[in-house]
Amino acid sequence: MPSNLSGSLSQTKLQALHEGLVIPAHPLALDENRQLDEQHQRALTRYYMAAGAGGIAVGVHSTQFEIRNKDVNLLEPVLRMASEEVDKAGLERPFIKVAGICGPTKQALAESELALKLGYDAGLLSMGGLQDWKEADILERTREVAGQMPVIGFYLQPSVGGRTFSFDFWRQFAEIPGIVAIKMAPFNRYQTIDVARAVCYSSRRDEIALYTGNDDNIVNDLLTTYRFQVYGAPVEKSIVGGLLGHWAVWTQKAVELLEEIKQARNAGQIDKQWLTRNIEVTETNAAFFDPAHHFEGCIPGIHEVLRRQGLLKGTWCLNPNEVLSPGQDEEIDRMYADYPHLNDDKFVAKYLKEWLAN
Repeated sequence: MPSNLSGSLSQTKLQALHEGLVIPAHPLALDENRQLDEQHQRALTRYYMAAGAGGIAVGVHSTQFEIRNKDVNLLEPVLRMASEEVDKAGLERPFIKVAGICGPTKQALAESELALKLGYDAGLLSMGGLQDWKEADILERTREVAGQMPVIGFYLQPSVGGRTFSFDFWRQFAEIPGIVAIKMAPFNRYQTIDVARAVCYSSRRDEIALYTGNDDNIVNDLLTTYRFQVYGAPVEKSIVGGLLGHWAVWTQKAVELLEEIKQARNAGQIDKQWLTRNIEVTETNAAFFDPAHHFEGCIPGIHEVLRRQGLLKGTWCLNPNEVLSPGQDEEIDRMYADYPHLNDDKFVAKYLKEWLAN
C-alpha cells in the first residue's frame, strides 16, 4: 500500500490512484467573443463527475496554455471553478483534483501554491518549454515542486513541445519523494518502456502509479503488464489508468471501458478482441486529435464533439488560428457512424439541462 509522503493527497485518494482512474483533461469553455463561458465551464466539470471519472486535470494542454498569458489571466478562475464544483458535489467516492503546473521553477512553484490554495490534490508537472535545460536542472525543479505538493510526472511527445529523456533521468525522477504517478505520453513504445523500467528499478516503485497519455495506444497500454529483471529478480508494473485529453469526450464510455479492462486484467486472460478495440479507440482519437495535420486541430476536435453534445457552445479557442483542420469534421462524422458504441450522447442528453442549470 503506498504511503502518503507529502501534500494533500489522502490515503483514500492514493489508493484510488493506484487502482486506476479515468482522469479527463478539462477543456476551456469560451463564448463567441472568446471570453470564458462560466455556465458551460462548470457544466463540463459536472459532466465528468456524473460520468464516473475519478478526477479531472485542469490547467493542462486541453485547457489551453494561453490561460496563463497576462492579457488572458484565466488560470485562477478555471482552477477555482472546477474545484468549487467538485467540492459542491460532495462525492462519496475518491475524486482527485489535478492542476497543470508549467514553466521555469519560479513559475512552477507559484502555480503549485495556487493549486494548493484552491484545494488541488496533485500537480501534473509539464516539462514543455524547457528545451535548453539539462536533465539535472529539470530534476531539481521537480524536487522543489514535489516538496510543495504531490506531483504527477509527464513524459510529453516531442512533436507537441516535449523532449526525449534518458532512462537514467527517469530512474532518478522516480526516486524523488512526492512523485505519486507518471503520465506517459511520448507516443513511442521505446520511451514508454524506459519509464516503466525506470520505475521498476526505483526503491519507490510501489509508491508510483503509471498512467497512460499515449492516445495512439490507450487500450493496449492499459492491458499490458511490464516485467523486467531488476538485479536478477522479476519486477512487474502495470499502467493502471489514463490521464487523457481523449477522455475529455465520451467520458462515460471511457469509464465503462476502463472497468471492462480491469475485469479482463483480473481474469488473467486477454481476449484478442481487445486488439481490435484498441484500433477502434485509436482511430477515434485520430479524428479528434488530428495527427494528419500534426495535431493542429486537437483542441478544436475535442471542442467539436462537446459542441455536438451541447456541452460547449462552439469550438472557439483563445488562439483564433486554432481551428478544425480540413476534413476533420467529416472524420468525426465517420467516427459516429463507424463506432456508435463508443459515444455517450444518450447519457449526455439525459442530464445536460441539469448540468447547465445554475
